[in-house]
Amino acid sequence: MMAKIGDRLPQFSLQATNERTLSEQDFIGRYSVLYFYPKDSTPGCTTEGLDFTALHNEFAALDAQIFGISMDSMRRHENFKDKQGFTFDLISDPEAELCQALGVYQLKKNFGKEYMGIVRSTFLIDPEGKVAALWSPVKVKGHAEEVLQTLKQML
Repeated sequence: MMAKIGDRLPQFSLQATNERTLSEQDFIGRYSVLYFYPKDSTPGCTTEGLDFTALHNEFAALDAQIFGISMDSMRRHENFKDKQGFTFDLISDPEAELCQALGVYQLKKNFGKEYMGIVRSTFLIDPEGKVAALWSPVKVKGHAEEVLQTLKQML
């Protein structure tokens, strides 16, 4: 079941780029964008990351941090981040632990085949570690700007 506005982030501990280990405690004290995407180095996921990178300074000026998350390995994440020049860290959730807890790991259909995967979704987390806004499923075009505008309205 998809998390909803007001829900607190569940307990978790996951690896991220730059040799970081993140937990729900890293989302306390400031706004955070946590966007879930299906797979590194695919067109939509690349565009989404580049859009958040383009607006990174505006998010930072509002004391907000950005994290992308998928089930890809740390090696793939490091390569993807370096190749695209992303200005934020990527979190690896290989067992879909946080994906399942927030309800973004769902049954999907593509060309008549059914499979489990990440539904592109974004959560804006408030300084108390609670979901303040969410988007699911996400259409990439204009999404990062929409998240930024929503954050500005909350401040």
